[in-house]
Amino acid sequence: MPDSSRYWFPAKRYGWGWGLPVTWQGWIILLLFLIAQVALVVSFVPHRVADFTLGTIILVSMLVAICYWKGEPPSWRWGDRDP
Repeated sequence: MPDSSRYWFPAKRYGWGWGLPVTWQGWIILLLFLIAQVALVVSFVPHRVADFTLGTIILVSMLVAICYWKGEPPSWRWGDRDP
């Protein structure tokens, strides 16, 4: 039986936040984020900078929400945990 509580995004070793994904689901989310960001650049820059900025804020907010949901709980880390 697979472990359903496995984190998609581990906490960073130093600082606050998450590192690169450790599961295929996390990599798919990151890839979709990058594709959507490139689509925003192609669609809105340089003529509609406000729309690009709003789209980027929405995409980043969605990525952070997914990291909170499926990632290891973030806290400030000083690199003292085992690799």
